Amino acid sequence: MTPKQTLRLIKKIADIKQALAAEKRKYGGYDDSRGLRYLPTRYFLQLGDYKGGLAYTCWFAKAFPDDVGFPDFLFEWTVLLVKVGKFAEAEQKAWQTFCANTYVFDKFLGHQVQPLDKYEWSNYAKPLFTDYFIYSHEQTDLVEFSEWLEKFVASELFKSSQSYYLTIYQRLLTESDHETRSYLLKEAALLENRFSA
Repeated sequence: MTPKQTLRLIKKIADIKQALAAEKRKYGGYDDSRGLRYLPTRYFLQLGDYKGGLAYTCWFAKAFPDDVGFPDFLFEWTVLLVKVGKFAEAEQKAWQTFCANTYVFDKFLGHQVQPLDKYEWSNYAKPLFTDYFIYSHEQTDLVEFSEWLEKFVASELFKSSQSYYLTIYQRLLTESDHETRSYLLKEAALLENRFSA
């Protein structure tokens, strides 16, 4: 990356922070309908500023405590955690990423993405999203991360959680009984917090 490209990314991050601060001053809170808050993690990764990116995600978690994020944003957050050696937190964020889009890891790791017939609660949980996913295990700066991710997705805890999670959403596709659906959704919510501290 040239010095000019580096400065451009630093300016983009500063501009986003400034725009968000202006929203907070104007509205007393954030009204980020443009989704600017999701962009800095990508820029921090491009800069190789992992500590700066992690500081941003800490601010994000405090400023937007109820924001579940988008799959690519959660994926970038996971990469930042691995890059600074926070592996337990990275497992939590990786699981969150999987729950946001069950196809992201296959896409990143170069595995064939096979659409599953399951209940989808978000457009981002469809394989189509992965067409716009810009990360790959072949990127030189992500080799160590991809090795970590391969081990994580091969772990018994991840595999059993993944299997149960997908089973729930496959059942929701055809289940019409209100009580059973409610039970399945509660189970899915509990499962989404499985890796939480």
